[in-house]
Amino acid sequence: MDASTEKPHILVVDDDTRLRELLKSFLSRNDFRVSTAASASEARQRLSSLDFDLIVLDVMMPGETGLEFATELRRTDDVPILMLTAMVETKDRIAGLERGVDDYLGKPFEPRELLLRIQSVLRRGRPAGTAAASEAQRQVTFGPMQFDLELGELTVKGKRMALTDAEIALMRAFTGRIGEVLSRETLCKIIGASVNERAIDVQVTRLRRKIEPDPSFPRYLRTVRGQGYRLVDA
Repeated sequence: MDASTEKPHILVVDDDTRLRELLKSFLSRNDFRVSTAASASEARQRLSSLDFDLIVLDVMMPGETGLEFATELRRTDDVPILMLTAMVETKDRIAGLERGVDDYLGKPFEPRELLLRIQSVLRRGRPAGTAAASEAQRQVTFGPMQFDLELGELTVKGKRMALTDAEIALMRAFTGRIGEVLSRETLCKIIGASVNERAIDVQVTRLRRKIEPDPSFPRYLRTVRGQGYRLVDA
């Protein structure tokens, strides 16, 4: 097998030709395979024929914006998304997280920071030692659901649910400590990067939609007022 095919494959989506080519050159020098797209429609063409480990996505693009593209993509694909944006307001970041974006990086940025963010997203939520865990240790069951700690896969009544990278990190944290209250601060550290406590609430809400019979009245992922959240095997 060609060693280059084992490198993580990144899709850079940005309508700025100069930035697109600079990122391709920089990331290629740092041991990534890189494909590019100038628009959401071109990105879909790439995704229809290739598998990617992460998408670097610009927010402001003519026609379909990065947020609109991320929203549509999340209906069928859980590939991690790192969004580039000139919008730095908290509400804008939360809007992206609600659409399944895994991390943000504001423009202008240092290429080295982008590299570190990409590396963080790619390795996020992988607890040490899981590769050596037994099948019994890997599989955590609660209610009608089962979560594979190593693969990051959630099944509900035998049906696999698509999870974002951040949701996988949360599931690993909760299923690794069922019944234990995890503070928002702790969960921020687990997800990492620029995630804040408000963003944790958004991620928990999104996760509840996938695991709760009635997300308005959580049965499994419960809020502990003034402390945080805990997962219970109800």
